[in-house]
Amino acid sequence: MNLVVAVTDDDWFEMLRRQPSLAEVNFWAPSAANFRALQPGELFLFKLHAPRNVIVGGGIFTYANALPCSLAWEAFRESNGARSAQEMRARIAKYRRLDSSDRSDFAIGCRILTQPFFLEEADWIPVPKSWSPNIVSFKTYDTGDSEGRTLWDAIAERMARLPTFADALADRFGKPLLVEPRLGQGAFRVLVTDIYSRRCAVTQERTLPALEAAHIRPYGDGGVHEARNGLLLRRDIHSLFDAGYVTVTPKYLFEVSRRIREEFDNGKHYYALHGQRIFIPESVSQRPDAGALSWHNKHCFKG
Repeated sequence: MNLVVAVTDDDWFEMLRRQPSLAEVNFWAPSAANFRALQPGELFLFKLHAPRNVIVGGGIFTYANALPCSLAWEAFRESNGARSAQEMRARIAKYRRLDSSDRSDFAIGCRILTQPFFLEEADWIPVPKSWSPNIVSFKTYDTGDSEGRTLWDAIAERMARLPTFADALADRFGKPLLVEPRLGQGAFRVLVTDIYSRRCAVTQERTLPALEAAHIRPYGDGGVHEARNGLLLRRDIHSLFDAGYVTVTPKYLFEVSRRIREEFDNGKHYYALHGQRIFIPESVSQRPDAGALSWHNKHCFKG
């Protein structure tokens, strides 16, 4: 099992450590380089900039991708470690050494972490001896090695004292284990966006700012933040889906309610899509859940 120790923006850390009960955070990187160092459930740890060479917290790695900076803000808001989109962009632009006149919506790396935790200062952990001051991004440690195992034991001992991890890490000196990530709203949005190849499931629209991740069964009504409870929809279709004017059948057919015509004397563009099969992910495990679709047909769709 691997652990990553990543150099952490001080302002990001100072803001988020004061936020109560965070479900998830976006540990952004100024560049959009791929991140493949961890698998879901492994630990991503925060190290402050030198001269404070200590590990101060971490989170459960869930997913990584690249997004335009503006969309990363929309997905995670203050969980990006900034108080506004402008503050976030300015901080990243400084790392990228951009000219002040640059207004591009550049892509950034997003490392999405659930169940983030921030250690009390007395519990901060010195970095392993192999850590080099030349590291500017992150270093991967393997718990199969003595140094990686020592780091795991130190962090697991501290995590076991936190209510979030008390049960999972009750045997703090046991075999290193994956911690099941619990997706939050932001992670759900990013994951659904990617598994639908950044295209609307109904229209194939690819203008990313116009697309939204829809819950098939609403989160507040028994739904979950999981890929199988999601559809990537163009914003107007998402609104109609939530309001019950359109639905998707368990056979993945798009249906439009007669109520659009009756109530608004309009909707020809939507009726042109009626009966079409939606685009679905290649992986069977990520396709819309038939039970959730049936629930939407029965409890939301106006018919």
